[in-house]
Amino acid sequence: MERSFRRPRPALDSRQIRPNLPVVCSNGIRLGIVERVERADFIRLAQDEKGQHHYIPLSWVTKIDDEVHVDRSREQAIREWTTTPKRS
Repeated sequence: MERSFRRPRPALDSRQIRPNLPVVCSNGIRLGIVERVERADFIRLAQDEKGQHHYIPLSWVTKIDDEVHVDRSREQAIREWTTTPKRS
């Protein structure tokens, strides 16, 4: 029986997530722009063209450089993002 081991993600420093950084999905498509980190576990994205904010959990973040990279495709992220940060 073959075992599959999943490496734990390295801990990310959410202080590296700054306003105006682009958020990029696993398929390379931009999801939005960071407005701020809320409650230490969600990223609030800047308003979309309809004036709506969206929230994504920090648990989606895989890497932070000059962009915030998430582990979902744009389509999946849009299905799963929220308009209010969920209570933990």
